[in-house]
Amino acid sequence: QGRMWAYTVGFTVLPHLGGFLGWFMNRKEIPAWYEQLKKPSWCPSPRMFPLAWTVLYTGMGYASYLVWNDLGGCGSKTIVPLGLYGAQLALNWAWPPLFFGARSLKLALIDILCLDCLAIGTTCAWYRINTLAALLLVPYLGWLGMATCLTICIWKDNPEPAAAKRE
Repeated sequence: QGRMWAYTVGFTVLPHLGGFLGWFMNRKEIPAWYEQLKKPSWCPSPRMFPLAWTVLYTGMGYASYLVWNDLGGCGSKTIVPLGLYGAQLALNWAWPPLFFGARSLKLALIDILCLDCLAIGTTCAWYRINTLAALLLVPYLGWLGMATCLTICIWKDNPEPAAAKRE
């Protein structure tokens, strides 16, 4: 019983680690660079992002525990469903360093488009295993849809300087 509690907490906390690290590494770029970018009128307030990601990462993490538990822990059955999850989580964590750190709107856009595909694939794979786990990813998919549209708008409305294009 105690061991399962530790697994539940571990899986639930895991997504937050990369999210926190991404925020910590790039926190100075938000006022210095992001606030200066041209953004659409429907762009959420910067204060909304930490709240949204806390809720989303918690849901994702708990959902991953449900899938892992239903498949009997680590084993051959978990390779695809948790591999998809791990891959999309890696792309999720890669987006802030690409967008804020490297200031590469194009690479961030490519990253989030790939992330969208993997997140949808993860949700579909999980639906067959645990419906609740898949449903816990639905708000994440919605937020990713908004974040993808936002990334596209920012990329289109903030062209890279000519000097950067030559390199």
